[in-house]
This record gives sequence, structure tokens and C-alpha cells, in this order.
Amino acid sequence: MRKDTWLAVLALSIYILGGMATFTGMGLFVFMKGRDLWGLGDGRSISYLFLCVGLAFCILGVLLMRIFRNR
Repeated sequence: MRKDTWLAVLALSIYILGGMATFTGMGLFVFMKGRDLWGLGDGRSISYLFLCVGLAFCILGVLLMRIFRNR
């Protein structure tokens, strides 16, 4: 495969990973309110982390796809 194809696959993977993290964060927010999550902390605080990082990855994936498409 060409280098451009690998970059496009990487951008799409980041986008999909961000979407999964976003929805995982929303699920944790609803279902783990006030409960400890494997000793890492409150489920709601971990959900904020997943939600923010997931949205950042989605935005990064979209930007990368736009950049690589114009190459």
C-alpha cells in the first residue's frame, strides 16, 4: 500500500476510537454515577475523561482525514 493509504487508515482509526471513547464516557456517566471504577476513581469523573478525550480524538480524526484527502 501507498503511504497515503496508511495515513488515511490511521485517521479513520483515530476517528473510530474517539467515537467509542465518547460513547463509553456517556455510558459511564449514566450507569456508574457515584460508584468506584476498578479502583481508578468515581465513575462520573472517569466518564468526563473519556468524553473529553473521545471528542478530541474525533475532531483530530476528522482534521487528519481532511488534510490527507487534499494531498
